[in-house]
Amino acid sequence: MIDKLKIAFLFGIFMMFFSVNTSAQLKKGQLVDGIAAVIGDEIVLESDVEEQLNYAKQQGAGETNRCEFLESLLNNKLLVVQAKKDTLIENRSAMIKEQANAKYNQLVSQFPDEKTMLAAYKFRNQYEMKNAIEKIDTDQYYGQAKYQRITEKADVTPNEVTDFYNQFKTQLPQIKDEVSLSQIFMYPKLTEKHKEELIARLKKIKADIQGGESFDSQARIYSEDKGSAATGGLMKNVFKGQMVKPFEAAALNLQEGEISDPVESEFGYHIIQLVKKSGKAYDARHILLMATPTEEEITMAKTKLDSIRGLIQSGKITFKEASFKFSDDKRTKFNAGVIPGADGSNKIERESIPGTITYELAGLKKGDITTAFDDKDERDRVVVKIVKIEDDIAAHQITLETDYDRIKQLALNRRRNEMVEKYVNEKIPTTFVSIDGRYNCEFKSNWKKASISK
Repeated sequence: MIDKLKIAFLFGIFMMFFSVNTSAQLKKGQLVDGIAAVIGDEIVLESDVEEQLNYAKQQGAGETNRCEFLESLLNNKLLVVQAKKDTLIENRSAMIKEQANAKYNQLVSQFPDEKTMLAAYKFRNQYEMKNAIEKIDTDQYYGQAKYQRITEKADVTPNEVTDFYNQFKTQLPQIKDEVSLSQIFMYPKLTEKHKEELIARLKKIKADIQGGESFDSQARIYSEDKGSAATGGLMKNVFKGQMVKPFEAAALNLQEGEISDPVESEFGYHIIQLVKKSGKAYDARHILLMATPTEEEITMAKTKLDSIRGLIQSGKITFKEASFKFSDDKRTKFNAGVIPGADGSNKIERESIPGTITYELAGLKKGDITTAFDDKDERDRVVVKIVKIEDDIAAHQITLETDYDRIKQLALNRRRNEMVEKYVNEKIPTTFVSIDGRYNCEFKSNWKKASISK
């Protein structure tokens, strides 16, 4: 049997109960298959169990027991069932439905047409696919909400952290080489001449459309929005608040069929055509020319960042102050520029650092700051940045002295696990449960006793 503590360390206790939801996504060419279990009016699919087994293997789990993964999915579904009965959990069905529509349209924009997309995901029509997306998001929302309600008062004392460590220290894995990093990054500013060139190009495209060219064909030729160019710039069922503010303000101020003047956003410059407006949603086409900086503009940004680096090194300003004042990264500028790790802490495994940053960090030690270099953000936009090594932690076995916060989190996860298991066991007797006969499992909770034979 897989050791529960090891699973908690690999995935986090939250993933144990919500892995089907937090990792669930529609995958091309993958059909849902048979039903493994029914809990209340919720179902667990065979494909859900298989997905969790594969995820565990990808994360390095040496031993995988199908029954244990099924039980974690059963626990999750029971929480969803109970959450829907909980009057203190907000009913967000309308919002989730809107989000499902938006996600559907986003997927459509990545294909030549809707028919191709439905075939790729093996759905017969948009109704089936939207329902699948809505179901995933609904389960995720209700499962998380109920989990938080059950565990909101969970806490551990320092003595309990110590007891937890003494009991399980031989099972805790070794920590790999880690670093704590802070960054300041900037988007290179376009020169006025460069901006005017982009605006002039868009004005020419607009004039050509007004002279008889179709917006669809011009978008396919000129738009640099990879998501919508293939569909002639068309974005359907866009809900208010979904797009960046300059885009939305321009689109909603148009009459149907009207084309805007060039509009600047954080992505570049657009011309927008309002196709249709209906209630809270609208359809629009756009042509985007991205604000891709030239080598000269990148060099100017590097020069500015290197001068800021000089001020930090001379003690005229701290890295924290410089991050708050100069960084364009909204995620880190208010947190002294600290880059969060995968587990939410400020520690990052060295082997997981992107190659561009690894190269710049080569030969540096704790307290050192890189010179300015160019990189890409999560949306593939060019940025320039400097990175500081706040701490450098060699590989080691977990100890209370070096990893108290990490051990405390593990102990807290275990406490939450116990609280949820207790809740599940209390609710199983009053919940309809049917588990497929192929799962001849010895569950930790009383699922087998509650199950109706099939």
